[in-house]
Amino acid sequence: MNKLKKIEKEVLEIGAKAKEASLKVSLLSTKEKNDVLYDAAENIKRNKDSIIKENSKDIKEHKNKLNSALLDRLMLDSTRIENICQGLCDIAMLEDPIGKILGDWKRPNGLRIQKVSIPLGVIGVIYESRPNVAADAAGLCLKSGNTLILRGGSESYNSSSKIVEIIKLSMNKHGLPEGALQNIPTTERSAVGTLLKMDQFVDVIIPRGGRSLIDRVSEESRVHVIKHLDGICHTYIHKSSDPKICEKVTVNAKMRRPGICGATETILCDKEVLKSHLPKLIQSLKNLGCEVRGDKEIKKIDSHVIDANTEDWSTEYLDKIVSIKTMDNGVDEAVKHINKYGSGHTDAIISEDEKVTDYFLDNIDSGIVMHNTSTQFADGGEFGMGAEIGISTSKVHARGPVGVAQLTSFKYKVRGKGQVRP
Repeated sequence: MNKLKKIEKEVLEIGAKAKEASLKVSLLSTKEKNDVLYDAAENIKRNKDSIIKENSKDIKEHKNKLNSALLDRLMLDSTRIENICQGLCDIAMLEDPIGKILGDWKRPNGLRIQKVSIPLGVIGVIYESRPNVAADAAGLCLKSGNTLILRGGSESYNSSSKIVEIIKLSMNKHGLPEGALQNIPTTERSAVGTLLKMDQFVDVIIPRGGRSLIDRVSEESRVHVIKHLDGICHTYIHKSSDPKICEKVTVNAKMRRPGICGATETILCDKEVLKSHLPKLIQSLKNLGCEVRGDKEIKKIDSHVIDANTEDWSTEYLDKIVSIKTMDNGVDEAVKHINKYGSGHTDAIISEDEKVTDYFLDNIDSGIVMHNTSTQFADGGEFGMGAEIGISTSKVHARGPVGVAQLTSFKYKVRGKGQVRP
């Protein structure tokens, strides 16, 4: 058997195990699921040194291949591992999304119909350089009664494999079937191709990565895809904005962690407040090592600003780079710009004008719209969801942070007393 056939066979076996396990996992009680989550959190905490050791292998192997933002996504330390553990505990504390009565009504013929939440089934998550995705996805899928197939990228292979191994120990301890959580044990690209065509086993694919990954998944998948596309996020500074809020929020939105998808990439600013708001903001960004690109009006404010071009407005930098554009026609122009160049992820307005704010929030076609706060709050944990698998830029089936509630579907339960249809 050649190498590609062997990989295909192995991935198909993983899919079959996940499908077989999905019924049992879907019927787990809230307590059974929570016991596994708490145990997994403790297990990861006890084994953090081994996780950091595996993570150091990934960093050593890829430090010359990845930029600083991607290396930051890849890196795990004690604090980040503690956050992973806390995320699993937070998921355990969430209300169980399965078995909820979403609707309950009676028909004139006496039939009683209930709409009840159920798991999606088997979920495949394809991701690149963030090993914490393995734990977040495992926790969210278990809580929502789904089985999970993970396919991490080569960048985080050692870290992710160790995290999955530790969580599986907790699952085995509590009697969950082998197919509840599986990690495709290869970084070969052909494994992704096989996973995308396994519609007989897999119900949903969630890709987390760059545009090339998303494009490939969208083109090849026979399975429904919940897309996590580019995070071309905007912060719009309206002329009514408070300059202190403007600087504090916008700097955080860009520079807290420039490499995450919720980082602001383009700042839009009304011409009326260029001189009052922008000098200090630009200086604060530069002090933190941020490269500022801007149009001709922005360049007048600071001679170190680099010329921005049309390509900048549609670029996700994931780095210490930001583009700034002047708005000559206020909120209407800002909305048109964002809807044209944005990715439907997260966009914010800094404003003290309620009418303008409402117009912005109503007219921006993005999964998350914000007022007077940092776009870096675009995160399932910050939304009280415990964690997230990603921020969906799709409109079907989920949009925005994908947490436990977004990993469910529903079915109708119809109860009768012998009725027949005339």
